[in-house]
Amino acid sequence: MSSLKELRNRQRSTKDTRKITFAMKMISAAKLKRAQLKAEQIREYANSLSSTLLKLSKNSNAQSSTNSLTLLNGTGNSKIHLIVVVTSSRGLCGGFNSIAVRTAIKLAEKHIKVGGVVKFICIGQKGADQLKAKYKSFIEKIIIAKPNFSFDNAISISNVLQKMLKDKVFDICTIIFSKFISALSQELSTQQLIPFSLDSVDIKASNVIDAKDDDFKGLLEYEPNESTVLSLLLPRNLNMQIYRAIIENLASEHGARMTAMDGATRNADDMIKKLQLTYNRTRQAYITKELIEIISGAEAI
Repeated sequence: MSSLKELRNRQRSTKDTRKITFAMKMISAAKLKRAQLKAEQIREYANSLSSTLLKLSKNSNAQSSTNSLTLLNGTGNSKIHLIVVVTSSRGLCGGFNSIAVRTAIKLAEKHIKVGGVVKFICIGQKGADQLKAKYKSFIEKIIIAKPNFSFDNAISISNVLQKMLKDKVFDICTIIFSKFISALSQELSTQQLIPFSLDSVDIKASNVIDAKDDDFKGLLEYEPNESTVLSLLLPRNLNMQIYRAIIENLASEHGARMTAMDGATRNADDMIKKLQLTYNRTRQAYITKELIEIISGAEAI
């Protein structure tokens, strides 16, 4: 049986832990509103831009492209796969980071089985720490996305990818991030960045004309021509998709941390109640024991 002093110390440490988890929950809740609004606004723009690019790629002579359209057509190979894993740089957010890393590992193993080569870029320290256990030599770069991540930072990452593509470091690039649904729900998203693909972009979620609708083909004119506009928009789209992925992931991180800290606070409350009950019972047992000793001693006299 634990002593009363040990039980008091455990109660005190549990209450201190509860204060921390409750404070982190409130901080994440405060940051979540702003991050959610930003993510939803960027999502609309990113989907609209992707829809426009899809129309241009269908209507232009992109098949006879130059190096400026490598982002659309790729290198012509599919052997080297670059996986960009977006996670947080801080913990205490449940299984938020582990889910993204497991998905990246599954994608890597699938590509390796068919004789491919895999490389990683980790945006966020937690994802890098988990991948180092098995794929340390495959990690090309580790980037820390700060809470005040800006569009200029996304352009810097985009420039790194475009330089790597130009140097033929990879053939296909896929980004893995958590899409924000609600404070309680985040959806893991896998999107191919290079070559340009619309498979993972939710066109229905944005108020744009369906890119597959041929009825609107003659309503738009592009100057000087569609291929030129396409070659100018492709790098901008890459910038936007990277920015969108990281902003969505930051909002998801706040939601996951708020949920995790709320659960931790509830568990701390339950533990405090159990410790208080145990303390009262132990104290009662000590009092009963002392009374028995006093009564026994009095009877012996």
